[in-house]
Amino acid sequence: MVASPLHPAGSSRRYRPAWWLPGRHLRTLWGRLGRRMPAVETRRERWDTADGDVLELDRLDGASADAPRLVILHGLEGTPRSRYARGTLAEASRRGWGADLMYFRSCGGTLNRARRLYHSGETTDLGFVVDRLRREHPRSPLVFAGYSLGGNVLLKWLGEQGADLPSQVRGAAAVSVPFDLARGARYIGQGFARVYEASFLRSLKRKTFAKLAQYPDITDPARLARARSIYEFDDMVTAPIHGFRDADDYYTRSSALQYLAAIRRPTLLLSAIDDPFLPASVLEQVRTIAASTPALALEFVARGGHVGFVMGPPWRPFYYAEWRVADFLAGVLDTALGRP
Repeated sequence: MVASPLHPAGSSRRYRPAWWLPGRHLRTLWGRLGRRMPAVETRRERWDTADGDVLELDRLDGASADAPRLVILHGLEGTPRSRYARGTLAEASRRGWGADLMYFRSCGGTLNRARRLYHSGETTDLGFVVDRLRREHPRSPLVFAGYSLGGNVLLKWLGEQGADLPSQVRGAAAVSVPFDLARGARYIGQGFARVYEASFLRSLKRKTFAKLAQYPDITDPARLARARSIYEFDDMVTAPIHGFRDADDYYTRSSALQYLAAIRRPTLLLSAIDDPFLPASVLEQVRTIAASTPALALEFVARGGHVGFVMGPPWRPFYYAEWRVADFLAGVLDTALGRP
């Protein structure tokens, strides 16, 4: 683990991977297949967008008017049953914060209306949500948590804004980010990781066939049916729908790696070297960038899988990533308020 001034050596918990989940794939799969759904009460809101579409959010209320508000961005094909997202909402509730889980278009349970879906570099919806939250909660500091694809979106947005972020935005944390989309797309197609790729692809293709009922000309259905990789899907669907030349152009313009050096708010990057979605060499590039970017705090652990980071015994597992995200952001808020 890499310590920094933003992650002091005296932190109250240290990550120790659960002994009963050996290997990066079990660490990755447990959160989806073995974990109980965290209990937290939210309400659903649907916000109309300027392009005639709708954004869905699950909102955690009950906080005071000036309490911090946490915005959560989920990963690829996240749903209302994504346990890491519900667990992060529970962490916010425990700390007395408000929170909003923002669903990317088509992920909240209903197919969106516009001639588009979502992608790893789409930041305008996040900007729209931030602007509305600033109006709704003018006294609340805003903090952010992004997981996997959502982490890429979050980091790209922070880098795009640079020093121009509103003062309400205090800090962020990003977990298991695919910093380099091209290398991630190739890596997930190797070995056992093809199981994850196949699962994502089934879900993406199902949505796209439903989208074809709305817009029959968005892609060739026969070619879509034959797609066997995330790269093929991005090349025939994601890229052209969202204005990119092809998958390579999409990956080049959307990868968070090139935006990291411009981030100016305290931001935790939590990743595992054994992440089956990303080659470890990408994390070495992130280390190099972070060495000259004071806002970035790295916590790269040897064993954690992808959005895994499980600790404790099997009868009482502890989900370190969600706790660490909230712990880091609480520290950022305390620093901003001048608390020791």
